[in-house]
Amino acid sequence: MEAATNGINHLGLAVKGLDASAGFFINLLGWTESGRDESYPRTAVSDGVVRLTLWQADSGQDAIAFDRRRNIGLHHLALEVQSEDQLNVLANKLSNTQGVEIEFMPELLGNGPRKHMMYYEPGGIRIEFIWPGNSQKRSKFPNCFAPRQSSKGNIKMGRSAFHRLI
Repeated sequence: MEAATNGINHLGLAVKGLDASAGFFINLLGWTESGRDESYPRTAVSDGVVRLTLWQADSGQDAIAFDRRRNIGLHHLALEVQSEDQLNVLANKLSNTQGVEIEFMPELLGNGPRKHMMYYEPGGIRIEFIWPGNSQKRSKFPNCFAPRQSSKGNIKMGRSAFHRLI
């Protein structure tokens, strides 16, 4: 049977601060903005491949942060970077950016050479940057739960799913 869909058109994310989140993608990551609508506070940002719609959470209510272990929904958003150097440059920028919470800095994914890092952008969305390594071929269904080496030297199961390999 042929698939009835053709990939993701966009991913809509509710954020606690529309301007802070949009600014993060635009100013720190170099994305472009389109489609801002203040009547239903939202905007769209894109890196030319991925398009996100950012929706302002109702500020009149107490916004509840997403808990990836207790809530159904987005676990994280994984964005691919072109090189290991780019991953390290972004990690450095993020570590010096107000409102960004680093979960872990770049580390091997599985046995490498893939590397990734996790952080929360100012609007509370958990994002992963992943460098797929340049010695691997792209796989439609990679083994995303391969054991990985932690910074303490012990082996753990991978934290994230459906990583693209190059």
